[in-house]
Amino acid sequence: MLDYMVLAAAAFAAGMLNTVAGGGTFLTFPALVYTGVPVVAANATSTVAVLPGYLGGVAGFRKEIAALDRALLVKVVIATAIGGFIGSLLLLVSSNDGFSAVVPFLLLAATLAFAFGDRLQGWAQRRRLAPGGPVGTILVSIYGGYFNGGLGIILLALFSLWGMRDLNAMNGLKTGLSFVLSAISVATFAAAGLVSWPQAMLMMVAATIGGYAGAPVARALPRRVVRAIVISVGTVMSAIFFWRLFS
Repeated sequence: MLDYMVLAAAAFAAGMLNTVAGGGTFLTFPALVYTGVPVVAANATSTVAVLPGYLGGVAGFRKEIAALDRALLVKVVIATAIGGFIGSLLLLVSSNDGFSAVVPFLLLAATLAFAFGDRLQGWAQRRRLAPGGPVGTILVSIYGGYFNGGLGIILLALFSLWGMRDLNAMNGLKTGLSFVLSAISVATFAAAGLVSWPQAMLMMVAATIGGYAGAPVARALPRRVVRAIVISVGTVMSAIFFWRLFS
């Protein structure tokens, strides 16, 4: 019962965090590991837990997504599906020991991407690439299929590289691609029997409620406070997993 309470609380907070700024994986993944789920299954289950939030985001940004160039949208969705599938397969062939060795570095990379996201996007804006370039999209999606943390920030930086400037359009495309990628990953993980479904179902419900509750919080909290919370959580989680790796 205590484990399920921890998972529900983590998923609720993750749903709020994703609505406010992103970074919910920093809570759902460690909570699953803490309750005894093996790291590879925990990563797969965490991906399932946050999927409903992406679907809600797609509904919220449907006007922005519909306004995007249709050819561009089809191109990036296909590239995202391919990359997400490859990343999911990489996770399937990863052992728990191998993934445990990589996780601290992935958490740290995601935290740094969030902490320096504005600078990363500024750097990207100065180096425009052709919109919808498949190589960059596939590489980012492989990362997202393997480990979901920090995906949103990396996608926004990629869109900046393409020359996109409308933040609402960028967020709409980011949410849509995140849903496509996560849906591919969830289908792959489920087919492989990698998902811990009792935990996943509980966390999906809690994350959805948390996402709804996060909307007024997002309006009320200053951006710098939210950023500080996400960065602090990511830093602490990275330190814990580095300690587990080297202890």
